[in-house]
Amino acid sequence: MSDENGTSDTPAGSSGPGTPGGPRPEPLRFFGTTWVEHDDGYRARRAAVAAGSLLAAAGSCLVLRFAYEGLALAAVGGFVTLLVVAMFAICTALAFRHTWSGFTERPDPDRQASLRGLLAIGFVGSLLAYFLRSLTEAPGEELHRREYEAARARHDRRSTRRTGDPSKKRRRS
Repeated sequence: MSDENGTSDTPAGSSGPGTPGGPRPEPLRFFGTTWVEHDDGYRARRAAVAAGSLLAAAGSCLVLRFAYEGLALAAVGGFVTLLVVAMFAICTALAFRHTWSGFTERPDPDRQASLRGLLAIGFVGSLLAYFLRSLTEAPGEELHRREYEAARARHDRRSTRRTGDPSKKRRRS
């Protein structure tokens, strides 16, 4: 373990000292590696994540309601209010879609960086996507399981041994 941040010195997907050979599963936020075998309180964690993300989304909507009331008190006009509401609605929908697709495929880092502001504005959509995904599985479990099983299959193919002694192999003439 690294003393600085409490993370393992060996990267995920590789085997470290004292662990059996082969790839290791990549931990998920809030779940660690319990998603592999669905053990160690996996269902309780999923329920807690679902409740927490729904509660955070509801609290966020309350904050957005206060912002809307602030616009009404400031009497900025109907056009500005409409623009702000449309901006939050569009950004929320885009953030939901981006977050939802991120659970099944790795996002492009450059695109992720360029969408950072949009995702920050549409944070309610990300929270709702997290809530809906946690009703069926740990968010990101499908992607990580697919990658882990592919890594296990590659490792098993590489580590299978040939039978017999290759020096006694008959030569073709």
